[in-house]
Amino acid sequence: MLEQLSQQRLSPEKYQPVPRQDFDCDLIVVGGGIVGTTLVAALKHSKLKVILVEAQAKSVSVAQGRAYVLSLLSGQIFEGIGIWNQISERVTTFQEIQISDADDPGIVHFTPQELGRNCLGYAAEHGVLLNALQQHIQDTANITWLCPAKVVKIDYQTDSVAVEVEINGEKRQLRSRLVVAADGAKSPMRQAVGIRTYGWRYWQSCVVATINTEFPHHNVAYERFWSTGPMGVLPLSGNRCQVVWTAPHGEAQALKDLEVGQFLQKLEYHTGGKLGKLSLVGERHLFPVQLLQSDRYTLNRLALIGDAAHCCHPVAGQGMNMGIRDAAALAEVLTTAYDKGEDIGSLKVLKRYQTWRKRENLWILAFTDFLDRIFSNNWLPIVGLRRLGLWMLRFIPMLKIYSLKLMTGLKGRHPKIAVNPVNRAVSTEKC
Repeated sequence: MLEQLSQQRLSPEKYQPVPRQDFDCDLIVVGGGIVGTTLVAALKHSKLKVILVEAQAKSVSVAQGRAYVLSLLSGQIFEGIGIWNQISERVTTFQEIQISDADDPGIVHFTPQELGRNCLGYAAEHGVLLNALQQHIQDTANITWLCPAKVVKIDYQTDSVAVEVEINGEKRQLRSRLVVAADGAKSPMRQAVGIRTYGWRYWQSCVVATINTEFPHHNVAYERFWSTGPMGVLPLSGNRCQVVWTAPHGEAQALKDLEVGQFLQKLEYHTGGKLGKLSLVGERHLFPVQLLQSDRYTLNRLALIGDAAHCCHPVAGQGMNMGIRDAAALAEVLTTAYDKGEDIGSLKVLKRYQTWRKRENLWILAFTDFLDRIFSNNWLPIVGLRRLGLWMLRFIPMLKIYSLKLMTGLKGRHPKIAVNPVNRAVSTEKC
């Protein structure tokens, strides 16, 4: 993506104010996926001037057939941004979450009443979320959307950042106080400046498929652990579900390539027959799984959010929620600093975002890694240990509620944009 880049390392220096007219904008967000667009949408009502650069045409980016778990906190963030009423009728609420270990009869049932809520989270399709975010930022005075456009050069300077963008074969020079990388797990921007990452690729891949079910799913989300890896089943609208089936690479590839009838037969067994006869909707997709944490989320004039900063195992559905929380946190840090007259691209300001999010994300990375390793295992002592853990979740309320709060995003520091559920003026059916 970046053909050239000055890799100059800048030390934080005393900010010398530059007249506003010398800048094209206050920040440039590179990457118009859900996380990048969430950041821009969260800045809609700020005084900051924002440019969003996205390489894919809007129709292509909206068409991706994925669905995501949205935590209660992510729902509150989207309501604070102002898109919840637009998406609520197309979002499925979790009225129960069930966790089980293979064929063991001991199922953990999580219910909304344990948190004093009306639901436990949501499942939302990629196109629904991204389309709502894109509509929200259209025709907004402080937001410019360059799409499709490609960043070809960035020059980080002491008091600004110069970005060269190619649009329809023509190059345009932009000058900003800050650039935000929301360009995915392989982030060319992160790699170009030499920010190190640590982590590992798992021995597993995920097969993702959407299915129609014979029996109604009753808005129940399932996480069922097998020795080969976890299987998540997310309820969607229209009596559909999305299955995220984790298995060792070879087995996952075989599942993807399996004849449809045989695949569905295996799937019916692995879902315990709870959904009845199944039929496949669309294609199956295969994704490798990795854990990644960036050594740092910020440099002078640069901030990383979402997968550009971190990636986790899909167990418990935390990945997208971490990115949404990043976006809301960074928006809060930037608007607060700007209103105080601070330089939003300075390392002094950006470190507030890093301090806030890096530690919280590390806890989630560790939590998801622990779950995958302890459940993707046939060693008898580990089997006994995890079944003891599930027993404790069933019968020790404090442990159960703590785990539930962690999964639903209610632990940790909440961005101010997240609407307090007590004050929400929306249907209780949607929490």
